[in-house]
Amino acid sequence: MAEQRACEHSDLPHTEEIRPASVADPHRAMAFFTHQITRTLCSSAVRNAAIKHVTVIGGGLMGSGIAQVAAVTGHSVVLVDTSEDILKNSAKNIQGSLKRVAKKKFADKPEAGEEFVQKVLNNISTSTDAASVVQKTDLVVEAIVENLKVKQALFSTLDKVAPAHTIFVSNTSSLPIADIASSTARLDRFGGLHFFNPVPMMKLVEVIKMGATSQQTFDALLDFTKALGKHPVSCKDTPGFIVNRLLVPYMLEAVRLYERGHGSKEDIDVAMKLGAGYPMGPFELLDYVGLDTSKFIIDGWYEKEPENPLFAPSPLVNKLVAEGKLGKKTGEGFYKYK
Repeated sequence: MAEQRACEHSDLPHTEEIRPASVADPHRAMAFFTHQITRTLCSSAVRNAAIKHVTVIGGGLMGSGIAQVAAVTGHSVVLVDTSEDILKNSAKNIQGSLKRVAKKKFADKPEAGEEFVQKVLNNISTSTDAASVVQKTDLVVEAIVENLKVKQALFSTLDKVAPAHTIFVSNTSSLPIADIASSTARLDRFGGLHFFNPVPMMKLVEVIKMGATSQQTFDALLDFTKALGKHPVSCKDTPGFIVNRLLVPYMLEAVRLYERGHGSKEDIDVAMKLGAGYPMGPFELLDYVGLDTSKFIIDGWYEKEPENPLFAPSPLVNKLVAEGKLGKKTGEGFYKYK
């Protein structure tokens, strides 16, 4: 902690800049060299500080998946949510997922599989008290509801109690990282880690660097992502980052094609699967993701850039969402599901 406080002090603005002093002023010369050495040591400590303790806020599908992959790779993880019931369900889902992994990984050694599952579970604890947990963590990963004000309120609270070295990240898929981070006083230690569902299986993680994110923080997030066995891609803090910025307009353009009567949804899906090699057509993907989720994303982008035709809302999507036809999760979207 003494080293941490020294690091913080060395980066504070000074009313008088310390400059190299002449030989006739040995005290100022010593002050200058001490200052420079302290800054060098602090920068080195930040670069070399590995993320070991991780707090994941949100016990849903994404949060549970992130907690699982962090625990599998030897990180100490605390999964946080608002109720014990949610956390019990999260733990159950993680255990089930780990058992499926173990069954494949240790097909001929069931005992080794059981040992693997237990070892990972020992790396995970749960809590309903986020403010208490983050006082001893290196990284906070937020994976809660896609609501800007809710995210800002959470980070504002945690910012007051988390250690100075703790990095904050959001798993948001559509909201600007800078808007979320604005509720804190650690803009240089704030970034984005956008995982994909299902987290244990999907290799990609978008690592988002906003203008205020320090290079040390960004490098630490890249290293953490690689430590999870994932493949990071660097992104700027732009709408949808990379994947969703390309994917959502593509899906909405498919809907417009259908709305204009230029192709049936079935033919469009088949065309993209057989012609482009996609595993799902755009309408199948919309139903899988959830029409409400896609509508939320595109509405947010349209509000910020109403002149961009790629972000124009779809009357048909709006109609289906209003009718409660959200896709596979409700049994009907563009297609019907049993």
